Amino acid sequence: MIIVIPAYEPGPALVGLVDGLRRARPHAEVIVADDGSGPDCADVFEAARGAGAVVLTHPSNRGKGAALKSVFRHLRAVGASGPIVTADADGQHTVADILRVGDAVADGDDRTMVLGCRGFTGPVPLRSRLGNSVSRGLFRLSAGWALSDTQTGLRGIPATMLPWLIQQPGDRFEYEQNVLLRLHGGGWHVQEIAIATVYEPHNPSSHFRPVVDSLRVLIPLVTFAGSSFLAFLIDTVALLLFFAVSGMLVPSVVAARVLSASVNFAINRRLVFRAATGRDLWRQAATYSLLAAALLASNVVWMAFLTDAGVPLLLAKIVTEAVLFVTAYQAQRALVFARRPRAAKDSTAAETAHSNRIEPPVRMEEDTHIAGRLS
Repeated sequence: MIIVIPAYEPGPALVGLVDGLRRARPHAEVIVADDGSGPDCADVFEAARGAGAVVLTHPSNRGKGAALKSVFRHLRAVGASGPIVTADADGQHTVADILRVGDAVADGDDRTMVLGCRGFTGPVPLRSRLGNSVSRGLFRLSAGWALSDTQTGLRGIPATMLPWLIQQPGDRFEYEQNVLLRLHGGGWHVQEIAIATVYEPHNPSSHFRPVVDSLRVLIPLVTFAGSSFLAFLIDTVALLLFFAVSGMLVPSVVAARVLSASVNFAINRRLVFRAATGRDLWRQAATYSLLAAALLASNVVWMAFLTDAGVPLLLAKIVTEAVLFVTAYQAQRALVFARRPRAAKDSTAAETAHSNRIEPPVRMEEDTHIAGRLS
C-alpha cells in the first residue's frame, strides 16, 4: 500500500499521522509531498522523515493538484502496483480510516476508486457543513450521480487509474473536483466507505480558503452551465428578432433554436463534455438532433400555452427554458456525449503490475532522475 499525503505548511498532526500509519502498517509506503512549504516547516518534514515517510518537495507552492499529479507521475514511472491512497495532512483522516480505504482498493477491481466519505454529524464547522450541502446538489446536477461527500481528500486509487488521473485538469483544490466530475465519463466506478468526521478546533491547518477556493472548485460546474446560458441568450435574442420581423411565433421559435443548438452542440462537445473524438461525431450529432427536436417540440408547446394565457413573450421564454434546463443537460450528458467505456485493462503490463502488492516498499528517493524533488 502506498499512502500519499500532500502537505503545504502542515502542523504537527502530519508527524503523528505518519507515525501512526507506519506503526499500524510497517510495510506501507508513506509519501509526503511538500508543496513548497519553505524553510519554516523544515522541522516538521524532518520529523516526518524520522517517522518513516519519504518526503518529496516542490521548490515553490504549485497547489494540491500539482503535488498529487507529480507523485502520480513518479509512481507510474517506477511501475508502482497495488493500492494507492491519498489523505490530507491536517488530521481530518484517521489511521484506521486510511487503511480501510486502502484495503478496500486492494480487495476491489481495478476500475473502482474508493472514497472515504464523512457523515458531517457532530461538531462540524458551519462552513464545511454548508459547503458540502451546496456542493452535493451542484455535483449531482452536473455529474448526473450522487455523492455524499464531494470534498473528501481520502481516496483509494487502483494503480491502473494513474495515467488517467495525470491527464485531468487543475493544479489546486479544483483538481480533485475535476476528477470526480469526470470519473463516470472516463469509464471508472466509485465505492463509498463511511469514515469519521474529524475537525481540529477552527481547522487551523487547513489551507482551503472559503471564498477563493470555493470559486475554484465551482469553476467546472459553472462551465457546464455556461454553455447552456450562452445558448439561451442566443436563442432569446434570435427569437425576439425573428418574431419582430415575421410576426410568426412557431417559425421564429424553430429558427432561433436551430441557431442556438448549433452553437451549443459545438461548445458542449469540445469544452464542456470533452467528447471531441472524430469517430463519434456523427453519432453525437444525430443523437443531439433528436434530443433538440424533442426539446423544441416541448418548447413550442410551453411557449404557446404561456403566451395564449397572456404571459409576455420574454417572460414565457424564461419560464420555459428554466423548466427544460435540467432535462436538457442530463440528456446531453447521459445520451449525447456519454463516453463509451474503455477496456477493462489498459494493458497487459498494467494488469500484471496491479496484481502485486508493494512489498518491500518502493523507495522513491532511489530514483536519480528526481533526486528527492517532485517533478
